[in-house]
Formats: sequence, structure tokens, C-alpha cells
Amino acid sequence: MKKVKNKSWNTTKTNDSWSLFKIMGEFVHGYEKMDSIGPCISIFGSARTQPDHPFYKLATSVANSIAMAGYGIITGGGPGIMEAANKGSQEVNGISVGLNIALPFEQTSNPYIDKDKNLSFEYFFIRKVMFVKYAQAFVVLPGGLGTLDELFESLTLIQTKKIKRVPIILVGTKFWEGLVEWIKSVLIKNQMISKQDLDLFSVVDTQEEVLNCLEKFHTKGIYNPNF
Repeated sequence: MKKVKNKSWNTTKTNDSWSLFKIMGEFVHGYEKMDSIGPCISIFGSARTQPDHPFYKLATSVANSIAMAGYGIITGGGPGIMEAANKGSQEVNGISVGLNIALPFEQTSNPYIDKDKNLSFEYFFIRKVMFVKYAQAFVVLPGGLGTLDELFESLTLIQTKKIKRVPIILVGTKFWEGLVEWIKSVLIKNQMISKQDLDLFSVVDTQEEVLNCLEKFHTKGIYNPNF
């Protein structure tokens, strides 16, 4: 029998144990900042949506209503839908949080984040923990790969009971209908997920419907971090 020769790492690239301290530092900084903010809603969406686009205006209105209901708004801190959501919160003196990520393109801090709530992260996975841990719901507007990543991570964590059940609200039925149909016709049909998993999210079109989903779920008014 021919002996297998296993591949090996370039050892000059794997001596990164000290990066653990940087990772710990980002977690500590994020936890200390976010713990004091109170119940929030994480809003996801495209960084590329321009201010004159209907989705931008919708995101502003949605965030406006959520902030008026007493929740803080958490976004990725960048332009597009994120900017619109932070803007909607600040317009009514709501809490406006931005979780920025260092990227070679697209990401710059938008001007509608509260100065003391503008956090910056190097690691995507730490940033996503902050999105998930403190959110009492996830509101997902149209977006690209990053938005889909955030959406499916949230769905997976709830489906596997790694975090408690909170609303996941997709805004824009026409935008999301193809994905929802694919979930039904491919994932459910091939028994990759159960039919009950469709109940993990709602699809709506208006700020009133978003607020209704939140009020219907949070009837007791008791809020805690998700883990």
C-alpha cells in the first residue's frame, strides 16, 4: 500500500497564539459597552443602498418606529440600510448603536451613531456575537451576502436552541419571496429542514407590521440578553 504523505502548514504563518489576547480584548470591550445599553433590535441590510432608494427610506421609517417603542437600534455601523436605520433612531432621540468592522472596502462609520456607542471590530465572529447577544429581534431588510450570513446565522442559532427564541422579521415580500420559495421547494421538499422551521421568521412590508410582530412577541415586557 502506498504511504500517504500528509500536507503541512507553513509554520511562519501559524504562530498566532498571541492573537487570542486581542480576541479576548474585543469581547471584553464589546460586552462592557453593550451590557449597559438595554434591550435593542438588530437591523441588517445592504451597505450599498443609496439614500434615494425606497429600501433606505423604509429602513429609516422602520427604525423610527422601533426606537419610538423604546428599543435601541443596533446596526453594522456602515452606509446604506445600516445608515438609514441609525438615522431613523436618532431622528426620535433613540439609542443608535454601530458595530463597525474593518474592511478593505465599503465600510465607513455613518454619522448617525451615538458617539459613545460606536464600536469597532476586527473579527467578524466577535461582531456577530454582539449582534446576537443583545438583540430582542432581528429585522432583516434587503441585502447581499453579509445580510444573508447574518440572517441564516440567526435562524440557525434559534433552530438549534443555542439562543432563545426572538422574532426574525424579513422586510420586503417581493425581495424575499424567491428565497422563501426556495426554502419551501428545495429545503423542505428534500427534508433538509422541517416545515415548522418556517415559523422561525415572518415576512412583512411595513413599519406597522414590524412593530406588530415585536409587540405580539414581547407581551410581558421582560428583556434579557440571549445567552
